[in-house]
Amino acid sequence: MARAVEELGIRACLTRSTMDCGEGLPPTWASETTESCLQTQEELFEKFNGSAEGRIRVWFGLRQILNATDSLLLSTKAAADKHKTGIHMHVAEIPFENEWVTKTREVDHGTVTHLENIGVLGENLLAAHSVWVSSSEVKMMAKRDVKVSHCPAAAMRMLGFAPIVEMQEAGICVSLGTDGAPSNNRMSLVDEMYLASLINKGRQAYEKGMTDPTALPVETILQMATINGAKAVLWESEIGSLEVGKKADFVILNLDLWTMVPLLDPIANIVNCMRTENVESVMCNGVWIMKEREILTVDEGMVCHMAQQASTNLLKRANIVLPRRMNLVQ
Repeated sequence: MARAVEELGIRACLTRSTMDCGEGLPPTWASETTESCLQTQEELFEKFNGSAEGRIRVWFGLRQILNATDSLLLSTKAAADKHKTGIHMHVAEIPFENEWVTKTREVDHGTVTHLENIGVLGENLLAAHSVWVSSSEVKMMAKRDVKVSHCPAAAMRMLGFAPIVEMQEAGICVSLGTDGAPSNNRMSLVDEMYLASLINKGRQAYEKGMTDPTALPVETILQMATINGAKAVLWESEIGSLEVGKKADFVILNLDLWTMVPLLDPIANIVNCMRTENVESVMCNGVWIMKEREILTVDEGMVCHMAQQASTNLLKRANIVLPRRMNLVQ
């Protein structure tokens, strides 16, 4: 992953998804000990943090509480604090998670409550999803300055409706994410902005029994995709906005395509109308990595070809045969 980031010329906070127990998973998926999980992450931090001309930062990772003992939770928190870096963890994704935590950790609600009780909540925790959290847990997260990554597409597919408006009102830094390909497919932050607007207005209508077109306004969503993303990864002093002294990271949009016409309210158009084809050029760290729709750092066609071959070979090795649908001819 670090090599790909370096070759592409992009910027990334990388974590290793660690598990020292495997609730609901095959035993071989969580065969590591707490000690080996920490040792591997320490080694990755020493090797890659600050590499690629400073474009790579290494964080400590926790898959989720279903796959982490309290020993791993606490030692990961201690290691991240020692190195002054962050922790990424999937938090309160599904109802079963809270039910399981309530039974096994003997708390009155779920993951957030338990993380608060043992001292893991903090300003360097990026809590992905945070869907099934109570109002009292929202207050806990706000008090500890926990950052949240809201993944609307994944939420609509399989997780549920996170109280994002309530989090914003409580002062929590909420950013936007895509989650992994199995629960998203499109992996497009452009799409996530639009979906964030829809899902949160829909949730407000369902909760209150009336529509509220002002719920999560477009300027808030654009902030979630930019400066809040930088804050969520503890990098806002250098990236996330165009300011004197910050890194030269920016995107040039083509506003003349049909997708943006009529262009009357640019921020509203960016959130509600923009497509990926509107992204014309991208600069990272002062270097063009895409110019006039051409990726300059890697051979895009070759990467796509290699990805197709790798996925086809994976299906063969796993002896998986996908169903034929609608007599499609390829």
